[in-house]
Amino acid sequence: MTEALNQVRQAALDLPETEERLSHGQPTFFVAGKQFAQFRDNHHGDAKTVVCVRVSSFDEQSMLIEADPATYSKPAYLPSWISINLVGNGVDWDRVADRIAASWELAAPRRLLEAGGR
Repeated sequence: MTEALNQVRQAALDLPETEERLSHGQPTFFVAGKQFAQFRDNHHGDAKTVVCVRVSSFDEQSMLIEADPATYSKPAYLPSWISINLVGNGVDWDRVADRIAASWELAAPRRLLEAGGR
């Protein structure tokens, strides 16, 4: 878990104006007060280690789950988000970082995006 959290933390905190704080007991990352990523380890006993990130639509969520159900799933309590599995040797950390950055872009205020974003 520690390595996965460290990878998520580095990817999230490398983005402009982000902060980490606990939300519902989980390490959660915010930009301008809006949540864009949440690390979960055995959340409510689900035995999963994931990072939850925003997606642009329910269609994108469905497409990701259909294309790679071993990697993506629907997170509890975050209906328009996606969970990314962080367990195993096959984790593509570059892809995880890219999904975290895309989620940041969905949450970031226009002024940050207009200033060049990430």
